Amino acid sequence: MNADLPTIFAISSGAPPAAIGVIRVSGPKAGLALCALTGRDLEPRRASLAKLRDNSGEVLDEALVLWFPGPKTATGEDLAELHCHGGRAVLAAVCEALGAIDGLRPAQEGEFTRRAFANGQIDLAQAEGLADLLEAETELQRAAAMRSVSGAISDKVEGWRERVLQLSAQIEAALDFSDEDDVSELPPTFVESIDELAASIEDWLTRPRSERLKDGLRIVLAGPPNSGKSTLFNALVESEAAITSPIAGTTRDVIERSVAIKGVPFVFIDTAGLRSDSADEIEAIGIARANDEFERADCVLWLGKEGEGPPDAWEIAARADCTDFVAKPSALHSVSATTGAGLTGLKDALVAFGRARLPKPGDAALNARQRDRLNEAYEALVSAKSQTDFLLIGEDLRSVRLAFDRLIGRTSTEDMLDALFGRFCIGK
Repeated sequence: MNADLPTIFAISSGAPPAAIGVIRVSGPKAGLALCALTGRDLEPRRASLAKLRDNSGEVLDEALVLWFPGPKTATGEDLAELHCHGGRAVLAAVCEALGAIDGLRPAQEGEFTRRAFANGQIDLAQAEGLADLLEAETELQRAAAMRSVSGAISDKVEGWRERVLQLSAQIEAALDFSDEDDVSELPPTFVESIDELAASIEDWLTRPRSERLKDGLRIVLAGPPNSGKSTLFNALVESEAAITSPIAGTTRDVIERSVAIKGVPFVFIDTAGLRSDSADEIEAIGIARANDEFERADCVLWLGKEGEGPPDAWEIAARADCTDFVAKPSALHSVSATTGAGLTGLKDALVAFGRARLPKPGDAALNARQRDRLNEAYEALVSAKSQTDFLLIGEDLRSVRLAFDRLIGRTSTEDMLDALFGRFCIGK
């Protein structure tokens, strides 16, 4: 542990007031700070009840305190936790007392996790999974993030890296003992091993991205004016998010709402009624935006006349409770947002549609950065297979290893790390 590194502290249990407020202290002076506040040495890794005092001797709180000497801690440094009463004044007073100790300062966003990464307690893929876990709002998001935090991606990459090292060793042996760069002098299983490794990586590249879990599937409701889009939209998001009216052209802009149905994240988009004869400039802009949304949609629910919707749209027969209701022979669902008829079936179908396009429960999912690094490794493997020069094969395999190292953070840039750890709250 670097003795010159500042010792940091922060509230790690969320905003007060609460029943308990946890203050975390990490760094070379964590033990000194704990002794200064409690007035005694504490047994490592054992909860102790202690009165916390400031430098004038005033009692600030009676708290449960824990002392974890490094390096076997969450941050890889000396670490202390103060489990105080969770009132604002209590926590503010204890933090003020900590700040008065020489060598201590408040932590920045994500600084505890960044120190864990810098000290080898977690790798970059695990840190990204932890950021996703803190932001998770649905069960699918939580499960996928936990797989990353537990090392599912990291372990897989390490296994691939070991296989590449073995292939590299075979190339080095061939270079050392061969007079000619003849790929036939490599072990007969060499190319087969590259194929198997490339196939394994390709399988991961075809998996749904983690961003789909975070952003949700985009479901666009479309149709002409007064086709029931806004009423159905409100029913799906279970709020009066869109204004409904019998007056044509009420919805003039795109309205979005995020909602989870049975743990599957969706973004429902209500759009302006589509018609070609609008003389209203603002409505025309809304119609143009609606058409743009079709390009971004994962699924379009078409509430207009049968066959007039975008390609692959779901035919929905809406307003089934109305006296002028017209059935659609090819409708996937007939619904009434007013009475609720057919809504459960539509929601169940959307959930099934979403689950088929999102990472499966318990599967780890790659984010865009991880996917790019893995694609670099895959392309280098494909290149290696096509080469006949041992030196070029060796260089391609080196590129594969470098891509793996970048994926899990053996090589990384400060800008990228700043962006990642900036996603964390202070105290994490």
